[in-house]
Amino acid sequence: MITFDKPLVINLKNYYEISGDNSTKIVEDAKKASVLNQTDIIIAPPPSSILALSKIKIPIISQHVDDVPVGATTGFIVPEIVKSYGALGSIINHSEHKIEHVQIKNLVKRLRDLEMVSIVCAADLDEVDAVSRFSPDFLAIEPPELIGKGVAVSKANPSIIKDSVRVAKRNSSAVRVLCGAGIVDKHDVEKALELGAEGILIASGIVKSSSWYNKILELSSVLK
Repeated sequence: MITFDKPLVINLKNYYEISGDNSTKIVEDAKKASVLNQTDIIIAPPPSSILALSKIKIPIISQHVDDVPVGATTGFIVPEIVKSYGALGSIINHSEHKIEHVQIKNLVKRLRDLEMVSIVCAADLDEVDAVSRFSPDFLAIEPPELIGKGVAVSKANPSIIKDSVRVAKRNSSAVRVLCGAGIVDKHDVEKALELGAEGILIASGIVKSSSWYNKILELSSVLK
């Protein structure tokens, strides 16, 4: 399994800005910034783009996977299939696509067996406590009320990052905590790292920025 050191995980969601050829442009910008700053940058595009974007040779993960088998499961996103397209892992339980905890547990194990990376999202400390027991590779704390609001969780609720790190490490020493929700600039990243985060999960802070390359370069520079 590939390992990542203080990654910048960019969730492209289904924003119109990355539709069509624009998804290639933002991934190419991310690759250039990654090379220049010598940092790990991971892209989570819509599933339909995984195969094409994986050819750019930057780590690509799925935005979601389903706990269903390979075979006659029309419309679902299957871990084994996205791996065959070049995905190295997946986000699980994003606030915009919540799933049951038993499914999270199954998917973390399934991804591990496939040598794929799991990034499990949690909305609050109770959920951090619950899902960190499954020992995902990363746990992203993202209070849903701050997502896309331009206010970093490291500023609005810094204690939740420190507490999330404490709770997650208590349950599994292998879990690494990512800070999500509202990251805007490099100062937000610096503060998140000071509070114990080991990487960043971001979406609109980059996708909605005026210059993808400059914003990715700025944020990733702190993660060297």
